[in-house]
Amino acid sequence: MKSEASQLRQRKSRNVTSAPERPKPRARQEKGGFMRRVFGFDWSDLSSWHRFVSLMNRPTDPAGLGVFRFLFGLLMFLDIPQERGLSYLDHKYLDGLDVCRFPLFNSLKPLPLDWMYLTYVIMLLGALGITLGCFYRLSCLCFLLPYWYVFFLDKTTWNNHSYLYGLIGFQFTLINANRYWSIDGLFSPRKRNAHVPLWNYTLLRTQIFIVYFIAGIKKLDADWVEGYSMGSLSRHWLFDPFKLFLSEEMTNLVVVHWGGLILDLTAGYLLFFDVTRPFSMFFVSYFHCMNSQLFSIGMFSYTMLATSLLFCYPDWPRRLVSKLPRCLHWALPHTQPPQKSSECVYPGQKGKGSPGLRQKLGAIFTVIYIAEQLFLPYSHFITQGYNNWTNGLYGYSWDMMVHSRSHQHVKITYRDGVTGEVGFLNPGVFTQTRRWKDHADMLKQYATCLQGLLGAYNISEPEIYFDVWVSINDRFQQRLYDPTVDVVKAEWSPFHKTPWVKPLMVDLSPWRAKFQEVEDSLDNQTDVVFIADFPGLHLENFVSEDLGNTSIQVLQGEVNLEIVKDAKNVTLTSGEGMQLPAGEYHKVYTVSPGPSCYMYLYVNTTAVTLEQNLTRLQELKEKVENGSETSPLPPELQPLISGAVEELNVSDPLVLAYLRRQRRIEESERRRNTTVTQRFQRFLNKKYYLLRRSFLMTTISLRNLVFGKPPLEQLAAEVAFANIKYEEQRHQEGKQQDHTLSEPTEL
Repeated sequence: MKSEASQLRQRKSRNVTSAPERPKPRARQEKGGFMRRVFGFDWSDLSSWHRFVSLMNRPTDPAGLGVFRFLFGLLMFLDIPQERGLSYLDHKYLDGLDVCRFPLFNSLKPLPLDWMYLTYVIMLLGALGITLGCFYRLSCLCFLLPYWYVFFLDKTTWNNHSYLYGLIGFQFTLINANRYWSIDGLFSPRKRNAHVPLWNYTLLRTQIFIVYFIAGIKKLDADWVEGYSMGSLSRHWLFDPFKLFLSEEMTNLVVVHWGGLILDLTAGYLLFFDVTRPFSMFFVSYFHCMNSQLFSIGMFSYTMLATSLLFCYPDWPRRLVSKLPRCLHWALPHTQPPQKSSECVYPGQKGKGSPGLRQKLGAIFTVIYIAEQLFLPYSHFITQGYNNWTNGLYGYSWDMMVHSRSHQHVKITYRDGVTGEVGFLNPGVFTQTRRWKDHADMLKQYATCLQGLLGAYNISEPEIYFDVWVSINDRFQQRLYDPTVDVVKAEWSPFHKTPWVKPLMVDLSPWRAKFQEVEDSLDNQTDVVFIADFPGLHLENFVSEDLGNTSIQVLQGEVNLEIVKDAKNVTLTSGEGMQLPAGEYHKVYTVSPGPSCYMYLYVNTTAVTLEQNLTRLQELKEKVENGSETSPLPPELQPLISGAVEELNVSDPLVLAYLRRQRRIEESERRRNTTVTQRFQRFLNKKYYLLRRSFLMTTISLRNLVFGKPPLEQLAAEVAFANIKYEEQRHQEGKQQDHTLSEPTEL
């Protein structure tokens, strides 16, 4: 809540030059001077409601707010074709598509595809209007209403920063961000370069402070402090400079986890104070630039970079523009001091200048909004139905990057309620997302949707059962839901705890240190999976024929191992294990009073053999090239020298696998050696085709709304034209993947 620095300096200079300074009591002068220098206000400004309202409506330079409005609107305009999904809208909301959706309210449905495109166009125009400050209030509503509609329409896309965009858009609707550098100011002298109330800045600054600080509070979780939340992040090349003096484990613990914790806890404070702001802006900018490379989070990193400018003095754009050449000033924002505004309260004025209803409502809204934002991240005792192993609606909690999950096994079983027939569904059938696996509310929606869709396949009154195995923050793989509960009939309420969610076995968390010891003791060809299960339940598993060397070893508790084909049962206790036959099913029953813990050790013998054969082919090629191999190569091995897949005899899959691997290695090497210019060109090319498809598909849909749909042949040709390069690029990326070497997703 800082006042405008330039005005303070101007008032001080005028006082010094026009009249001698009046003597004041030294103690009072120092106290008031310190508070105003550090916090931008005096204690007396908080001594009464009237003074607080006057403080919240203190005239403040609109320049910083206007520049942030421009940057936010521009970033949202770029975000809509990308993370909001305009570029692939037809894939998601195609008319007649049998797909399960996950809205916040089950009654909320998507519009027909052409109308969805129109909704996005309105949102785009709103973002553009915010950027330019044109028809500002209307533009804010045009952006905000479609944004929240699209946001509520699909919970699978929810994240913290998408929620933040909606909040900032809501704040923009209420504040006067069009008083500087706006088209509205060109046509309205009253709005042009006019003061804004201080609470306009207070809302935005406090919102960003909450994002940082609450995210830091959430990172005080033991998993984050001990370095388990983002265990693999330190392997990224961005952290290579730290590995010059730290091991990868210490880089993960100190730089990734402790560094992220300290930055989030302190960023909001350090950005606020003048002395620490330059230091903080450097580290915050470095942090967000790294995040832009580490994660696919759209415009979030750049939006947070823009929010850092809010903590600078509000007149910083004027001072920056004034230092630029005068020949450029005609195209740049104002450098003149702002004019007075009727929406502010000016000191020393009575009657008209005293706080009115509008000023009081602004102060009241500021207090209520900030209190609500501080409360929501800890309101999980209300929304208990959304609490699983983590709390809340996975959007408003600011628990960013605190949890990482890996899924080992997902099984969907249906049972015909009339005939009793049992069958299995492919996990994710009738969906376009995989996020439903981690949230009970989505699982309930998915089961209800499957119940309706399976009727078309002659399955009457279907019962749906889910067996989902998840590891959170490098713990044991364990069940998330009770596999014996028919989720179609199961109870779920947003205000009550979900009874069929299995508890997280936090008492087994200390085993993670043992996991690392076991993994370090294994060779590069052996993998391990750690499993924990509840008493009275069992895991049914299949060992692929590729995994010719697979064994199970019990770490804790007692299990009964059944080999299904041989009807053989073996009881294993802690420290015992046995070899498992490949190509067969087995069941592991937990028979101990407490949870059982065991691990699978397996070697992909097919992959090992293939790697050995590929190594021999590489050695043979090198011998031929250096002349040490004098015998002529048989025809089926000639492509080893030419390197052409087209000349390959299809009957030799080993050579095909070798050539594909070599091509993949060469492509990877080429990408590493590309220059910065080439990478930038590739980036621009990718964005061009994304925006191109967004524009063409939107144009087609708007044409359909105005003139009606053309014949199907014409429509198919138009869509194919919009897909040019887009599909080709995806096809080329798919060709680069090696389908010969396959890694199992489950045992």
